[in-house]
Amino acid sequence: MAEGDSQSRLDVAFRCCLYAGGIIGALWVYGLLQEKIMQHPYDGEAFTESEFLVFCNRFFAVWFGLGMTWLYKEDWGLKAPLWKYVIVSISNVLATTCQYEALKYVSFPVQMLGKSFKMMPVMLWGMAISGKRYGWKEWAIAFFITVGVTMFLLTGPIASPSGENTDSKRDSIKGLFLLVLFLALDGITSPMQQMLFEQYSTSKYNQIIWVNSVSAAVSLGLMVGKGTLLKAFAFAGQHPALLANALELSAAQVTSQFFIYSQVKEFGALVFAATMNVRQLFSIMTSYITYHHSIT
Repeated sequence: MAEGDSQSRLDVAFRCCLYAGGIIGALWVYGLLQEKIMQHPYDGEAFTESEFLVFCNRFFAVWFGLGMTWLYKEDWGLKAPLWKYVIVSISNVLATTCQYEALKYVSFPVQMLGKSFKMMPVMLWGMAISGKRYGWKEWAIAFFITVGVTMFLLTGPIASPSGENTDSKRDSIKGLFLLVLFLALDGITSPMQQMLFEQYSTSKYNQIIWVNSVSAAVSLGLMVGKGTLLKAFAFAGQHPALLANALELSAAQVTSQFFIYSQVKEFGALVFAATMNVRQLFSIMTSYITYHHSIT
């Protein structure tokens, strides 16, 4: 019995590490491409339509989900009230848009550090949405991470080298505001995903289909409403490298979604938040090496 329990724990640990490795690897590629697209001009012209990237990501994710439900013969129909998928979707789209927009005003390492606050919002939303309770160790870890990141952000320049104006202080304030908005919105997403798994027994592919369908519609609607849809496609037509990067970005994002949904389903939103903290550190060091950013 003890041997069986030990093997079971090893299997659980292996799956957790596998999902974490998949998330970190896929989002590592995603982060590098995100920084390349939003902070490095194409033939001297900057791309600014972040909703276009969100739309591409979600569009390809829908087809991935449909393909997997067909492969595993799962039911792709609604398993939970549509409005609950919509909450996950809208919070995710707006959070993703905020993180893209933040890169116009703060550097990529600062964006990554800001996202390390993720544990605290996830815990608070988990309590509000599903009545979760956390022990003092979880609160202590989240608190010290929050304090450490705050001190780090206050000790050096944080503005993006490609800021939209020459006032670096103003850029920094805009970027930090977008990061706070990102954290508030992103903190809703994984607790809601966990709630859908627990209360409605949805599969990860079912959530991928419906959440990303709504997200694609929302991001498309935002582009139409802002009048940037044709501008984004025109830019892609003039700069084919952008389209190639957007496709690569979508592939990395879909891969990350597979591992994220797997981890949230089996281990919960807080484990995912902790995984993301490891990912931020890895991405910051890679960005430092690749794009020669300063760390402080």
